[in-house]
Amino acid sequence: MARPTTAEVLKSRKESGKGSLVGYFPAGYPSLQESVEAAVAMCENGVDVLELGVPYSDPVMDGAVIQAATLEALEGGFKLKQVFEAVKQITDRVDTPVLVMTYWNPVVQYGVERFAADLAAAGGAGLITPDLIPDEAKEWLSASDAHNLDRVFLAAPTSTPERIQVATDLSRGFVYAVSTMGITGARAELDQQARKVVAGVRTASTAQNTCVGIGISTAEQVAEVNEYADGAIVGSAFVRAYQDGGIDALKLKVSELASKLNR
Repeated sequence: MARPTTAEVLKSRKESGKGSLVGYFPAGYPSLQESVEAAVAMCENGVDVLELGVPYSDPVMDGAVIQAATLEALEGGFKLKQVFEAVKQITDRVDTPVLVMTYWNPVVQYGVERFAADLAAAGGAGLITPDLIPDEAKEWLSASDAHNLDRVFLAAPTSTPERIQVATDLSRGFVYAVSTMGITGARAELDQQARKVVAGVRTASTAQNTCVGIGISTAEQVAEVNEYADGAIVGSAFVRAYQDGGIDALKLKVSELASKLNR
């Protein structure tokens, strides 16, 4: 049986009233094999779509928790080609769509076409590219089409309607709705900003999925986001749980955050 696509998972769960949890974990942290076990555990305990992060030496868009984890992975000897090994091991064990989240420079250094081919061969669903804007993505658009891969672009409260339209038109899988006002303690404001971005995507296309990542860390927030979007994205809370208590704590955190979705 064919693996369900990212879009199929998000749409089917939305239509059945359940909502989706999208979970991030960095490849190679604290070692390659341990990151595979962590990712599989997340998929088996409530994550509907997995984001596997590529450690990078200049992670300007990541928070302190994820930065520390990816730095540890790099110091442990993580190499970019190992991400395909991790994806293959994960997809051999679970049916969850696995998206690789990466800054664009490593893909360029590896070779865009080669990266796309190797990701597809490993069973990966596609890429989330936080620092690549659609206007500059011609090579990736071509390679992702050739290998039938998802391409997830970001939209923010500062994005113009025209930019949201382009991101919506060119994304496949979902549009990543992100708030640029990531200040601790400003949760209510962040939620309003996220709703604004999701509304912009809905205006651009009623068929496109939108998932929200705005520092979500509780089951209540996961459920709330799923009321107006197609999925809630959680990263730091999962990495922090692993840092504090290993894979058992990670499993508990995933189960906890998924608990208010109608499963």
